[in-house]
Parts: sequence; structure tokens; C-alpha cells
Amino acid sequence: MTFEETFGKAFAFSGAAIDIGHVLRDGKPQPDLPVRIPLGLMNRHGLIAGSTGTGKTRTLQVLAEGLSRNGVPVFLADVKGDLAGMARPGQSNDRIAARAASVKRQFVPESFPVEFFSLTGVHGIQLRATVSSFGPILLGKVLDLTDAQQGVLAMVFEFCDDRHMPLLDFTDLRDVLQYLSGDGKEELKQYGGMSAATVGVLVRKMVELEQQGAARFFGEPELDINDLMRTVGGSGMVNVLSLSDVQDKPRLWSTFLMWLLGQFYYRLPEVGDPEKPRLAFFFDEAHLLFEDASSALVEHIEQVARLIRSKGIGVFFITQTPGDIEDNVLAQLGNRAQHAVRAFTPKDAKNLKASASTFPPSEFFSVEKTLTALGTGEALVSVLDPRGIPTPAAPVQILPPSSSMSAVDDSVYQQVLAASSLTPKYANAIDRESAHEILQKKIAASAAEQPAEAPAPRAQRGARAAQPKSMIGEVLSSRAVRGAANQAARTVTQQVVRGLFGLLKGR
Repeated sequence: MTFEETFGKAFAFSGAAIDIGHVLRDGKPQPDLPVRIPLGLMNRHGLIAGSTGTGKTRTLQVLAEGLSRNGVPVFLADVKGDLAGMARPGQSNDRIAARAASVKRQFVPESFPVEFFSLTGVHGIQLRATVSSFGPILLGKVLDLTDAQQGVLAMVFEFCDDRHMPLLDFTDLRDVLQYLSGDGKEELKQYGGMSAATVGVLVRKMVELEQQGAARFFGEPELDINDLMRTVGGSGMVNVLSLSDVQDKPRLWSTFLMWLLGQFYYRLPEVGDPEKPRLAFFFDEAHLLFEDASSALVEHIEQVARLIRSKGIGVFFITQTPGDIEDNVLAQLGNRAQHAVRAFTPKDAKNLKASASTFPPSEFFSVEKTLTALGTGEALVSVLDPRGIPTPAAPVQILPPSSSMSAVDDSVYQQVLAASSLTPKYANAIDRESAHEILQKKIAASAAEQPAEAPAPRAQRGARAAQPKSMIGEVLSSRAVRGAANQAARTVTQQVVRGLFGLLKGR
């Protein structure tokens, strides 16, 4: 077949699809060779890769716009702050007008319904997750713990699960650590032991995170994933996680994104292959998730990537080279847009070969040469056709986004927040009874048992802590009267969600 026949047939999909650009031939876009992705296959995941400054973010923006137009909500991480511009219509200029005209199109400015979220509450609705639902593996990555320290953390989580002591925030976790390294040491013996030095390291790292303001993320009310799956007037909501104020805490926000994927995986029912995704999730700077990740975490990232498709969720990883993604995860990414790879160093040359090897050879061009010759806003694209078969790789000029490609000022954030129906729901932290309060009651009850004239020797206090009938049970029985049903449901949910990440493995 000729060039025109090959690529004309490859992307000639019937039904709903997202336009992303036009095939390039001899450096010129071909108006009659549009490149599209079938909407129903956007839950087969994807990869957007390329060197810095080659246009990855704009490709992401074009995909997010196309999904929103088709009524699909999206969730994306805005590391640099320029994706916030989707709340405002774009502005044409000579370059944009020329690109549109080259493929017989007209640039039409358009804005999209946007909701801003933040891990610190600075540029969006305050997001929170409980320490319990985050679990020791993900929390261990945030705190940069060793395997041994993470093992101690897992032991503490199991101790609290068995005694129905919710860990909602860092205050809860710190109190439990200090209790189990002191008066509660005997209660921990059936699980193992932990040294005072290990507790000291854990507490110190938690304090460091608190001092950086990131601990505001841990607590309640916890994010309800249904709030991310809304439509407005037929358009999918664009949920933007503003990360410009926590750029220096990549472990925190990249791990939060993995936690959120886990929530979607567990909480959503199976839907098979719907006509369009229920939500598309864009994971920017994806290499951060795999850096220094434990084998257990990598294993479960692979599991989620492989199985979350059946929940109707599409996941797109954005990074510099395909080599940043674990092979078993990379194999799940059916839609690919590879922007230019700059080969200035031996390492760059190695990355170029690795990137080229992820595409089948073409009879019309050299994949390696094409990857180095692509300009800004151009990419080598291969997508899944309606039968689930990858199309031939095609050099493509990506369409310019219709919304603004610039960062917005604080007034835009405030305007969107003021109009949001979610702002009141998440504005104020909730401090319900949890591990901190339970331990305070336990300690107070133990102190009341002591004679008024003199405190009991430490050995006696330790012996009482080891007695089978613990005061924790008495405290819990009084709490059950005030909310047993809600607490039981929450505990079961947390255990199953954490079970997804192998947190209770070995029990």
C-alpha cells in the first residue's frame, strides 16, 4: 500500500474518537490524514514520552480536552501550574493560526469545567487521606523508610487494626508508636518487637514532613472518588491537582496518585469495556513513582495497571522515556505518543534506542531518525484500533489545545473555588475519636487505678498492660454504642483497600 493508503486506513475509525493531530509527510502535515483515538479504547491506557520541552504537556492537554468534550471526567497532576489554564479559553497567535490553517482547520478558543485540588489547600480544595487507608507501604515511600523500618510500620498498622484503633492523622500514629515503645511494649510482643532507635527515626521523619506542611494531607474528611467523576452540561469535569507548591516533595504527591488509583480500583464495580471510559487518569512525572520503590509497591502498581481497565478507568503515564516505566506496566500501555528524543550524550543515545524499540519498524521511515528529527509539538503516535490492534507508528503534528496554555493567577483559583460545590465539603478538618483519644482514655484509666499517694512501679504498669483484658476493649465497647455500624464499615473498607497493596500480607 502507498503512504496515504496505509495511514488513511490505519486511523479511519467509525464512531466516537478523539482527534489529536495529522500525519506528517516530509515534515508537512497532511490535512486528509487525521490521527484519532477511539473513545472506547481510552481505558486501554497510554504513554506520553519525550525530552523536556518537546510538547508532552500539550499532548496531554489535547487528550484531556477531547475526553471532556465527550463527557469523560479526567484527573491530572499539574506540576508546573500551566494546566490550570484549561479553565480559560486559549488565545490565538500567528503560529497557532498557521498550524490550524495547514490542516484546513480554524482555531476555536474553548474553556472547560475545572475543579482545583491541592495537597496543602493553597491552590485548590484541600485533599486528605487517612493514615490507615494510605497504609505502611505507601507511607513508607513518602517517609523514605528502609525495608526494616517499613516492616515495623506494618506491624504497628496490624496492631491497630486488631484493636480497632483508627489511624487518621500523624498525631494518631505518633502516639501509637510512642505507646508501643514504652508502656505498651508487652502488648506488641505477639507481633514482634521494635527498638527505641527505630521509633525515633520514624517520629523524626514524620516531624520533618509536618514541618514542611505536607502533613495537612493526612486526616479527614477523606476524598470521595465520586466527586472526581462528575459531568457539567454534558462535559466531563477536569480535575486539576495543583502541585506547584509541593514540587520539592515528589515522594508525597506521586505516592498520593498511586493511593488514588488504588481507591478507584477497589471501590468501583467491574464494567468490562464500556463505550467510553468512566474517567481518565493522567500520571505526570511517572518516573517518580518507580524511583526507589519497593518490590511490593512495584508489584501492586503492575496489578492495578493490568486490572483497573475493567473498572472503566484509563491511565496515561507521562515521562521522558519509556525506560522510566517498569516493563510489566509498559506492556499495558496501548496508546503511545513519543515526542522527540534528544541524543546529546551516550545515555541519551541509549534512551533513543530503547524508545525506538517500543515501536514496530516502518517501511516509510526510520523510527530512530524520526524520533531525533521531530519538532516541538510533533510526536510518533501509535494507538489501538477498534479491534485492539496497534496501528502503524505515524509521525504526527499534534493539534494545538483550545484552552489556555499558560498558568493562571491566584484570582482564577479563588474564583473557581468560590463557585465550587465541593469547597464547603472539604474545607474543615474533622477530628473524630481515633487512636489518639483511645490511648488517652486508656492511660487516664490506668492512672486512676494507681493509689493516690504514690505511682505504681514501672514493672507493675507493664504487667497490667500485658493482662488479657485490656482497657482498650472497654473503651471500644463504649464507642460502639455511638457509631458501631459506621466504624465497622470503615474498618472493613480500609483493610480491603490496604490488602490491595499487600499491606496485610503474611498475617
